[in-house]
Amino acid sequence: MGLAFNHAIIDGTSTWHFMSSWAQICSGLPSVTVLPFLDRTKVRNTKVKLHPPPPDQDAQNASSNGTADAKPVDPPLIERVFKFSESAIDKIKSKVNSNPPSDGSKPFSTFQSLAVHMWRHVTQARQLKPEDHTVFTVFADCRKRVDPPMPESYFGNLIQAVYTVTAVGLLSMNPPEFGASMIQKAIEMHDAKAIEERNRQFERSPKIFQFKDAGVNCVSVGSSPRFPVYEVDFGWGKPETVRSGINNRFDGMVYLYRGKSGGRSIDAEISLEAGAMERLEEDKEFVVEVN
Repeated sequence: MGLAFNHAIIDGTSTWHFMSSWAQICSGLPSVTVLPFLDRTKVRNTKVKLHPPPPDQDAQNASSNGTADAKPVDPPLIERVFKFSESAIDKIKSKVNSNPPSDGSKPFSTFQSLAVHMWRHVTQARQLKPEDHTVFTVFADCRKRVDPPMPESYFGNLIQAVYTVTAVGLLSMNPPEFGASMIQKAIEMHDAKAIEERNRQFERSPKIFQFKDAGVNCVSVGSSPRFPVYEVDFGWGKPETVRSGINNRFDGMVYLYRGKSGGRSIDAEISLEAGAMERLEEDKEFVVEVN
């Protein structure tokens, strides 16, 4: 079965809350086990008027007339799913944490370890110059970050993009804990104060988020292996496979899902330009970790 939703309305946490509740009703339960928290004014009671940009008529006319002014077509994207077993995840995490920072930082989490593993190897596969910049973006759940915190059952979109950027040479020449530390600090710094400032910026100058806003040469991570994607049973058994659709794909987009085998296994669905994807698949240090 397929599902489409508007990200302005709900985020991943709310999506899987809805799916789980729907499945419970289909299975005969008289009511859902966790009721949605619907009062969005508890987070922010403001209204902002958006002015969507008009369609690019010049590009449309050029395309239809076949003129030389037509905008170049983006290279086709290739999607692949890399399956990281529990043992692969443990190996990656152990490697990233083998030389912890001396500043007393916490050990790197499973997410931070896998994130820097993907960021480094995707960047290498793109064959960028050392002086080029690369951005890592994660869409963070802010329910427990806002003040006051919101319940897990808050139904809506309560995520914000968290960015960190560095030069390609620094990312590739330093050990993995260099990039992992950048990711860790960016996530930890995105507290209630940072969220408030981001909201005020948006209210002063509202805009619609576009793919290009994820950052230059980006690796952008959405979804989460914490979502109970393989526990959603409508009465005909648990899913065999859970994947994202054709929308919301761009060069460097990554969706993480809990592995079908359970435990700490993770599936990483990655979209890249064809040449970079081919090199990533041939990268022994990346693929050797994958079952």
